Amino acid sequence: MSVCYYLLICGIFGFNTFIAKERYYHFNNTLIHINCTQYNCALFLYSEIETMKDHLNLNEQLCFPVYVFAKEIINQYRPLLDELELTYPQYLVMLVLWEQDKQTVNQLGEKLKLDSGTLTPLLKRMEQKEFVSRVRSTIDERSVNISLTEKGRSLREQAQAIPQKMVASMGISTEDLESLKNIIHKITNTRK
Repeated sequence: MSVCYYLLICGIFGFNTFIAKERYYHFNNTLIHINCTQYNCALFLYSEIETMKDHLNLNEQLCFPVYVFAKEIINQYRPLLDELELTYPQYLVMLVLWEQDKQTVNQLGEKLKLDSGTLTPLLKRMEQKEFVSRVRSTIDERSVNISLTEKGRSLREQAQAIPQKMVASMGISTEDLESLKNIIHKITNTRK
């Protein structure tokens, strides 16, 4: 008999029913004889197949809950940022500029892990809203300096309550959030 047939039988009867060295089973009106070697082979293959199946299960994936969590976080930010006329990526730019004004596009990209192809259109939209100004460097024409405008600086005051509102909306302790942040930093810093 084929190994697949033994796997089928083991799946139906369960491996814990195979205790003796040899067993006979009735399956579909057929008497089946399984010896110890066949059983061990079937057990090994069945466990390998079960392991492979489990690893490819969506609920077993690390990436899926992280992806869902990231989407959920951004969705919770959306109504708070809509009041400021900012998208989440624009909010991240503002956080970096509120920390240290006047930075190049490359500096912003390094801090936010975004390439210039993503940042440039985002910064143009922010300039249209008069949150930032973009000025080409006089020292290096390839470099563009990004600075907050007065409107961009004043937006900081309106944004002060966002972190507390986010923590409250998640319904978990700040200690748990700090632990989560530390774990994320640990993972992302070891990947460099």
